Amino acid sequence: MSVTASLSASHHVELTPDFDLSAHNTLGLEARARFGATITNANEAAPLLEEARRLDLPLRVLGGGSNVVLRPFYDGVVARMSIKGRAVVSQTPSETVVEFGAGEDWHEAVCWTVAQGLPGLENLAGIPGTMGAAPVQNIGAYGCELVDRFVSLVAFDTSEQAMVTFDRAACNFSYRQSVFKGTPGRFIVVSVKLSLPREWRPNLAYPGLNQLPEDVDAATILDTVVAVRQSKLPDWRRTGNAGSFFHNPIVSADVANQLTASHINMPRYPQADGRAKLSAAWLIEQSGFKGYRLGGAGVSERHALVLVNNGGATQAEIAELAERITSAVRDRFGVSLVQEPELI
Repeated sequence: MSVTASLSASHHVELTPDFDLSAHNTLGLEARARFGATITNANEAAPLLEEARRLDLPLRVLGGGSNVVLRPFYDGVVARMSIKGRAVVSQTPSETVVEFGAGEDWHEAVCWTVAQGLPGLENLAGIPGTMGAAPVQNIGAYGCELVDRFVSLVAFDTSEQAMVTFDRAACNFSYRQSVFKGTPGRFIVVSVKLSLPREWRPNLAYPGLNQLPEDVDAATILDTVVAVRQSKLPDWRRTGNAGSFFHNPIVSADVANQLTASHINMPRYPQADGRAKLSAAWLIEQSGFKGYRLGGAGVSERHALVLVNNGGATQAEIAELAERITSAVRDRFGVSLVQEPELI
């Protein structure tokens, strides 16, 4: 991490009182914040922080609201990240580096790179959320993770009140984790740089893609990924959800061996360090929760890893449902599930 600039509070940021967040979270939970704002320029981060501190209120930034569970009321300032921008910033014989504003829609950014003849992100198509949120949880799908293409990001450090640059090592990426998850609210990501290979090879190892021909193009992979996701996952625009609600647990080889001895059909995926990743969806389904309902909250009938808002769900119902699931899985399999979306 390196300091790139110190910013003055010369820009003015408008705060909206009693800010409605109901349309800004994909779970569709009714929620409000004491104040709301929109960040459209990196230079607005410092004055926004200054205003929040003047009011003695905490500050949180939302991207697409696709990885959060919102309480009914947030007694603070919630800022929506809307910094736009897409550009090729450098090219070498081996890579093309592209930079995006943190408010760019992730899926639209993936489509743009493929349309520009810059493959490499197509396996990550269809993931909801913004570019700035992607590094926070090191998003991944269909055999690819953000870290595989990551170069660096620029963020406003609310503790040091300065712009800082993080390279890949400084982000401390791991499975759905980064340094930013350990310090929630401290860093406001404003831009992200990704590296796309000039000599591209399709990544077809993941089920759903392994039937494609080896000479397939990136656009076809993108379309296939979107189609597979749509066939498995509910559309949050129709049925509110935050995508995968739990991490796939990673356990020791001994634990995985014990479980597969008792449950011969249990999926397991070997990891480079000798451990094994288990399917949280399989564990939840085997515990009897696929299609389960609790008030307005429920577990998707299409995918057991997705908790949904069937209409009028509350944060309390989502929390109670998540607790019932984790308790049942722990009691039956001895495996602890970790919630993926953040409670705000």
